[in-house]
Amino acid sequence: MKETFICMAICISAVWSGCKVDLYSADSGDDHTEFISAGSEITGLKPGLSAVRFKGDYAFDLFLEQGGAASDQEIVKFLTDNISDEAVELQMSDAFLGGSTISAENAEGGFLFGRNFDWQNCNSLVITAYPDEGYSSVSTANLDFIGDTDGFMSLTDEMLTAAALYAPLDGMNETGLCVAVNVIQDGGRIEQDTGKPDITTTTAIRLLLDKAASADEAVDILEGYDLHGPADKMICFAIADCEGNSVAVEYADNEMIVVETPVTAGFYPAEGENEGISAQQSCTRYEILTETLRRKPVMEGFQLAELLEIDSKNTIGDPQSTQWSVVFDQSALTAVYYHRENYEDGFFFSISNDS
Repeated sequence: MKETFICMAICISAVWSGCKVDLYSADSGDDHTEFISAGSEITGLKPGLSAVRFKGDYAFDLFLEQGGAASDQEIVKFLTDNISDEAVELQMSDAFLGGSTISAENAEGGFLFGRNFDWQNCNSLVITAYPDEGYSSVSTANLDFIGDTDGFMSLTDEMLTAAALYAPLDGMNETGLCVAVNVIQDGGRIEQDTGKPDITTTTAIRLLLDKAASADEAVDILEGYDLHGPADKMICFAIADCEGNSVAVEYADNEMIVVETPVTAGFYPAEGENEGISAQQSCTRYEILTETLRRKPVMEGFQLAELLEIDSKNTIGDPQSTQWSVVFDQSALTAVYYHRENYEDGFFFSISNDS
């Protein structure tokens, strides 16, 4: 049975009675910044976390010109027809199981975007991409959703990277635009059919990272496509730009709805009959983020990382894990990744370093 919780009316006592949030006196602890400089071959950073750099053409404009894709199988066919003839599979249908996002003003100027991605232990890949056409970006893929009959380890780095470029779950581009997807624990499926070109959840994220420079542009771009979501999952996009504009894009009854909000946590944010439908955990996490943002609307990067730790799976007592947390600095164009709830060690990436 589906559980329904209206987040604005519940959860505050459950959150704050057992979880003190204090971001005022924290010490950064960052004594140096050493950016990851990955090559075209996938480089392991630690077990379960890798990085790769791509520069060139991954045929995304061609993908859009030929009508996009309405399913993972259509993406696979495009990749094998146009990128490599290696047999590849995308297994997105059961992929999106948790996450939260927050947009906050940066104490050092500009804005920050924080993201938690939750799942079972998986192999995560950070991709810095410099396409021939489109904005450069840094994005994250779950490699456990990409593979062939023998698993992803049998794929060449070239094909695995190409597939990952079509399967991002979050990211930031060189204009400072950030985007991430969260699942809403509600049955159904998004299958728009208005005659527009088709796009899937992850290729929508790639589209926005490649083409959008603002939240308004991102919304306009999404309106030009029919979205096809994963089976038996509803999703919500979180989008924020370098001017501090942040929106959530949800799809109810196959209608796209845009809501201004700095926080998403896996429920329908728009007013209406679906408002607040979520797992109780999503409500808890939403309250953690919104109440902290109300108390401290301006943060430094390490403070936002601390908030992501407070909002992580382990802290709220969930048996699953936050596989990665990332803080995007939308002015400096840097990203700091924290892997599997280890917030002592950050991995630093810069979009600006395209040498």
